[in-house]
Amino acid sequence: MSAERFAERLVAAALGTIDILAIHLGDRMGWYRALAEHGPADAPELVERAGGDERYAREWLEQQAASGILTVTADRRFELPAGAAEVLTDPTSLNYLAPLARMLAAAAVQSPGLIRAYRDGGGVGWSEFGLDMREAQSDMNRPWFERRLAVELATVREVTEPLSRPGARAADIGSGGGWSTIALARTYPELVIDGYDIDEPSVAMGNRNAEEAGLSARVRFHRADAASSLGEQVYDAIFAFECLHDLPHPVQVLAAMRRALRSGGAVIVMDEAVAPEFRAPADDIDRLMYGFSLLICLPDGRSHPDSAATGTVMRHSTLRRYAREAGFTEVEVLPIDDFGFWRFYRLIP
Repeated sequence: MSAERFAERLVAAALGTIDILAIHLGDRMGWYRALAEHGPADAPELVERAGGDERYAREWLEQQAASGILTVTADRRFELPAGAAEVLTDPTSLNYLAPLARMLAAAAVQSPGLIRAYRDGGGVGWSEFGLDMREAQSDMNRPWFERRLAVELATVREVTEPLSRPGARAADIGSGGGWSTIALARTYPELVIDGYDIDEPSVAMGNRNAEEAGLSARVRFHRADAASSLGEQVYDAIFAFECLHDLPHPVQVLAAMRRALRSGGAVIVMDEAVAPEFRAPADDIDRLMYGFSLLICLPDGRSHPDSAATGTVMRHSTLRRYAREAGFTEVEVLPIDDFGFWRFYRLIP
C-alpha cells in the first residue's frame, strides 16, 4: 500500500472516529430521541425539546448533516431518517448500535491508563471504565437476549430438557445487567436462576432489572467469584454469555461450572464469533473484536493477578483447551447462526 493510499485510509478512519464521538454526544444529550419522537428541528427547537446549549446544538446538527446521518429539510431544519432512528434510538431493535459509540467513547476516556498498562504490563479494570461502559455493554446485548436467546436455545434439546425439569435451577456466569438471566426466567416459568458477577454495580443493576420485570422471586444476582461460589451438583444448566474471554482465570471457572452441574445438565458458552485461525487482513468481525480486545477486554483481564490474558479474540482451539483443562471431554459448536457477533458452544462433561 502506498503512502498516499494509507494516508487516505487514516483520514477515513479519523472521519469514522469523529462520527462515533459525535453519535455518543447525540445519544447522551437525548438529541436523537428528540428528533425521532418529535420530527425535524433546528437548534432552538432541539434545545427546547431535550436541553443543552443552542450554539453546540447548531454545530452538532450541521456536523450530523454534513456526515449524512441527518438530512436537511427545505425550511432548514434537521431530520433523522427512519433507518438511522432505529439504529440510534430503538433499544428493542437488533440493529440498535448507539451503545457501541458509548462503549468506544468510554474506552477512549481511559487512554492514559491504557498507555500505562501497555508500558508496564498492568491493566485497566472493568470498574475503571465507569457507568457508560457498564451500561453500553448491557444495552448492546439486551435486544438479542430478549428477542432471540430463548428462541434459539429452544432448538437445542440438550438445553431445553434440563431447563424444563421440575425444580430446575440455572446459573448465569458474568451476568452483567441480567438480561440473559431475565430472558431465560421469562421462558421457563418454574426456573430459578442465580446470576454471578464480580462487579458490584452490575449486580445491583441486575437485581433492579429483575425486580422491575417482576421476577425477583426466581432471579437473584450475587457479587461473587464463580470459581469458588457455585457449589457441587447444584444446577441443571450453567451459562456463560460473552464473558469467558474476560475472565482472568477461565479454567478455574469452567472447572467450577463442571462441578456444579447436575447429571444430564448443560453448560453453554456464548462468545465472539471470530475466525477459526488468525489471518491478515481479517474480516470485519475479527477487526472489531481486536479493537475491543486492545481497548477493553485484554486490559480488564490483565488487571487481575496471574491472568490468562485471553483477550476478546478467543479462537475455538483456545476454548477447547480451557475446557479440557477444566475436565470437560469435548466442545460442540451449536447450530445457532446469525446471532449478532456471537457463537454458541456446548461443553460436554
